[in-house]
Amino acid sequence: MGETLLDVKGLTCPLPVLKANKALRGLPAGARLTVLATDPASVADFRAFCKETGHALVAFGEEAGAYRFVIRKREDPPA
Repeated sequence: MGETLLDVKGLTCPLPVLKANKALRGLPAGARLTVLATDPASVADFRAFCKETGHALVAFGEEAGAYRFVIRKREDPPA
């Protein structure tokens, strides 16, 4: 499964989560999306987003004012 990178540095709430949501919609179930953000509010936003949507926040880190989130897209519900 590939990994997609989304750079939303410089954008503020709610744009990082909205752009990540749009990117996830285009990915297959189980794919990983790595998001780079600078908005401190994105930490709480991505935790809440993953909890609400069922996507998994598999990694989180911060370095030099930039946040890195790795999100695994949830499996599609059975038809």
